[in-house]
Amino acid sequence: MTSKVVYIGDLRTVATHLQSGNTIETDAPVDNHGKGDRFSPTDLVATALASCILTTIAIKAPSINIEGAECQIEKIMTANPRMIGEIVITIDFPKSGPYTDDEKKRLEDIAVNCPVHKSLSSDCKRTLNFNWPNG
Repeated sequence: MTSKVVYIGDLRTVATHLQSGNTIETDAPVDNHGKGDRFSPTDLVATALASCILTTIAIKAPSINIEGAECQIEKIMTANPRMIGEIVITIDFPKSGPYTDDEKKRLEDIAVNCPVHKSLSSDCKRTLNFNWPNG
């Protein structure tokens, strides 16, 4: 098993990563009866995409330094059916560049082929914006 999730009431859960014991608490979003005090489950999906992109880039392109890269994530929900309609991620690469055109293409290709990106339904639009430092 990978993890365990326990409903603790008040529209909240506690997820435990079994190997490490680390936990994440979730809360329903304000627009769906929650308090919005923690990540919602759909926030975690959108955030997982950004985390997966950066991790996969680091694995597949270890010779390209991306330490300090940051992602801003916007999750856009649809109403009917209620689901993630779009995830918009802006990736700011560190100023340790500049990156060559070939490196940029390689990193962009890795991003759209990360496991989470590939696992999401085609009904969920994914918009990735890449911000490269000036060289």
